[in-house]
Amino acid sequence: MRVSRKRAGVVLAAALAVGSVGAVLGYWLGWVILVRVAEGRLVEVAARNLAVADSHADDARKALDDMNASPYPYCSHQELTFFRLILAQWQYPREGGRIRDGQIECSTILGRRNLPQQKVVPRYATPDGLLVYWDLGPLRLGNRPSLVLQQGRSFVVLSAQVPNDSLPAESRLHLTLLDPLGQPLNRTDPMDGTFDATGVSWRQGGLYGTRCSTRYLQCVTAELSTRSALRLGKPLFLVSSPLMGLCGAVLGFFLALTCCRSGTPEYDLRKAIRRDLLHMAYQPIVNLEDGRMVAVEALIRWTDREGLAVPPDVFVPIAEKEGFIGEITRFALRHLVGEMGSLLRADPEFCVSLNITGADLADEEFVPMLETTLAQAGIPPKSLMLEITETSTADHVRAAEAIHRLRACGHEVYIDDFGTGYSSLAYLRDLSVDGIKIDKIFTQAVGTGSLTVNLLSQIMAIAEVLGLEVVVEGIETEEQAQYFIARDKRMRAQGWLYGKAAPVDEILRILASDREQRMVASAVRARGQGRRGRRLAADPLQHAELVDGSMEARAGDSVKESLL
Repeated sequence: MRVSRKRAGVVLAAALAVGSVGAVLGYWLGWVILVRVAEGRLVEVAARNLAVADSHADDARKALDDMNASPYPYCSHQELTFFRLILAQWQYPREGGRIRDGQIECSTILGRRNLPQQKVVPRYATPDGLLVYWDLGPLRLGNRPSLVLQQGRSFVVLSAQVPNDSLPAESRLHLTLLDPLGQPLNRTDPMDGTFDATGVSWRQGGLYGTRCSTRYLQCVTAELSTRSALRLGKPLFLVSSPLMGLCGAVLGFFLALTCCRSGTPEYDLRKAIRRDLLHMAYQPIVNLEDGRMVAVEALIRWTDREGLAVPPDVFVPIAEKEGFIGEITRFALRHLVGEMGSLLRADPEFCVSLNITGADLADEEFVPMLETTLAQAGIPPKSLMLEITETSTADHVRAAEAIHRLRACGHEVYIDDFGTGYSSLAYLRDLSVDGIKIDKIFTQAVGTGSLTVNLLSQIMAIAEVLGLEVVVEGIETEEQAQYFIARDKRMRAQGWLYGKAAPVDEILRILASDREQRMVASAVRARGQGRRGRRLAADPLQHAELVDGSMEARAGDSVKESLL
């Protein structure tokens, strides 16, 4: 697509302007990314170490169960040896023993002597009977606070710290123990104020990320200095600013290019659809034997902003290529229902045929939308025939499923332009359609001596074998019509010989005139048959003219009322 120098200047200026804005936004976004990276890293470390703390708590519960199953005398030398063997199997519990009525009676480290005489009081008890003690002096592990868990008469001692092996050297991890109300029992971290049990926070020059257990009353907080936190996201920060500037320039280019594209066929077509500037025309479909109009094909028309008519074979491929052909189908359906709805409700035998595409078949929302639209308009599904081109059914499996759904809803489905694509008995059998429309290239070959005419017999033989209805397209001469009439087959026809595509008002006028003539002819025949059975007055000719004239007037009034 060629762009004038003026438009090229607009593109360049817009690219520079939006690129500058993109650079500023990129700098800001870089800081956001930097912070998010640091926060995400902290939360990840906290979650990983929380899993370790939960695992240690599981080990402690298992050790307590084994200790309570001791087969040795209470607090005997054998039992303490048994306890030491149990604790050696686990990594985290460091000491164990017996507590009865708040009194420490023996310990794997202290033995049975040098025990504190004062009673110990638990901070809280869990619903399953686990007693929790915090930082019992005699049972401290070195100079670090300890957590003591008691189940039955057995207890184990655990460290209240988590190893710091996942963050830079200046970072720390804190294990916070909670009471049943969610309040911390210990505060080994320097955070002020109310404990933040979830998420991340910046406090006192540092970044904190916390994760709490869903199984135990404990949380792990990862702490990182501000300098270290910013260092984690610095590479992304250095990349984001120029990258966002480049993205801004590209965005500016495409925005300006979009402005330049206004006036292209696809842009104008989309605009015409949005502004409801397309219109509908309807081409008659007749019974081939008597020329009576029994249906019409709904055709969409477009006149561009220059006032020129754009042929469907030009703008339909554009919509298919650009991926918005479904919007045209919905436009046609909406206008068809509004323009032909009264006729279809008044005459259920009359049909309107609408073309749909492969994109419509693939759209899972198309069939529900179609049925909802018809139901709201009070139009029976059988009044709307659907035409699908052979090329639209190249994906046989998907096409067959969609056609089955449409027929199950009550629609007749025809293959349009039959003979130009994938024609075969197996093809039609798999699709299970109601009929075919023979493409006009075969009709136009009639009377020309072309070998193409020989294919007509094969096509109609295929239709007869499968019991399919046949509509012949493109009949423009009497010779072509007589060729198909001579086949002595029940067929319908469409072409300029029977009428070009016309607005809905013209179609309704033709229908009214056609029905009026047929009703008058029927009345004349009925009256003529009655006269042959009896003798008339002295001037029978005058009598017949008066009677026939009266019946013609009544028949005409009746047709007009039915169409209104």
